[in-house]
Amino acid sequence: MYQIDLKNPCTVYFMGIGGISMSGFAKLLHANGFTVKGSDSQESKITRQLASLGINIIYGQTAQNITDDIDLVVYTAAIHPDNPEFMAAQEKGIPMMERAVMVGQVMKNYKNAIGISGTHGKTTTTSMLSHIFLTAEKDPTISVGGILDAIQGNIRIGHSENFITEACEYTNSFLKFFPTAEIILNIDADHLDFFKDIDDIRHSFKEYTKLLPEDGVLVINADIPNYQEIISGLSCKVITFGLESDAEYTATNISFDEKGDGVFELVHNGKNTGEMIHLNVIGKHNIANALSAIALSSYYDIPMEQIKKGLAAFAGTERRFELKGSFNGVTVVDDYAHHPTEIKATLQAAQKYPHKHLWCVFQPHTYSRTRALLKEFAEALSHAENIILADIYAAREADPGDISSRTLQDEIKKLGKDAYYFSDFEDIKKFLLKNCIDGDLLITMGAGNVVNIGEDLVK
Repeated sequence: MYQIDLKNPCTVYFMGIGGISMSGFAKLLHANGFTVKGSDSQESKITRQLASLGINIIYGQTAQNITDDIDLVVYTAAIHPDNPEFMAAQEKGIPMMERAVMVGQVMKNYKNAIGISGTHGKTTTTSMLSHIFLTAEKDPTISVGGILDAIQGNIRIGHSENFITEACEYTNSFLKFFPTAEIILNIDADHLDFFKDIDDIRHSFKEYTKLLPEDGVLVINADIPNYQEIISGLSCKVITFGLESDAEYTATNISFDEKGDGVFELVHNGKNTGEMIHLNVIGKHNIANALSAIALSSYYDIPMEQIKKGLAAFAGTERRFELKGSFNGVTVVDDYAHHPTEIKATLQAAQKYPHKHLWCVFQPHTYSRTRALLKEFAEALSHAENIILADIYAAREADPGDISSRTLQDEIKKLGKDAYYFSDFEDIKKFLLKNCIDGDLLITMGAGNVVNIGEDLVK
């Protein structure tokens, strides 16, 4: 296995360099003195930014791009073995590694390598923890799966022994990591196009915990059903947090301010600490996320005053209950929620946000997820007063012909709730312009391009 050593730069070629994660690590290696170049199918804001740093970007992927001076090729899961660059690198015998392996290799260069995992909340919690470490002047290197204003992007290159990254379970990517500290936020049934069932997912998270060294630390949500099974046999330190169960870090006197932002008193080892934590993000789910960040920050001896300042400074990331503006007095918010647990948490949080009527435009993400969790989607969406469904966003899948947004509409109606379905975004916009009134709250929701609806209305 090729080992990336930040103290010994070499020449690295990124296939698919314009991706959000790939571009971040291209910047990281470039900043550490590596010669970085790469290819992508088309020019974008990201590739233009990389080029402005002096990184050589090639558009289109041909065998000629793979030159003899390249020491390592990094590729994404979207690159197939019949790709001409992939085949050329193999023929030349150049070491190759998939993106997740590269992230793991980079983690090996840091004493404190923190991997934040869970079916939901990874980006938010990574951002919360990043804010705390920045406030405490820990100078962390950060890789986050969204755009974080505090670091003006998705990557921050620090000069300390602290590395903070999201750790995604899809395709078992996080099993290629080398963490010394982990957070497990939750474990739900998702990505069922890859995992067989919830037991298969739990098994992967269990394997993830086994990556921790004896002197490492695991922060885990005690509200996860039978979480003890996940931590059994571990020799590292385990710290628990939660809202419903007995845990080392929990919350009491929970309230929400006029914007729906969470306020709570921290409880540690069963004792009220008297520390009131004020968040700048909405919802009970974000109180749980904050507890995990508090637990890990406390483990690293960050003073509570700096933890509180860091959490208060975090006002959310792109596409996580992101305020987009308004039209005709209607407030427009966009949210990335695409799993029933996330949808329910966001809609329940939205109830605390000032509004007359709550509208949710939902775009299901992938056929397999919609089919597997159909009843759960219907129940979660029923927490909105008015539900509008767009067509399923296929993402990586082909239409199987046996599941559609109309199927979900029928399931919602079985719960005694009305739902509207439109196959065209323009029809959705016309319907909203006609029916939303001054003081309403509109949430566009999903991991696809549904965000365009709200943005167009605001324009």
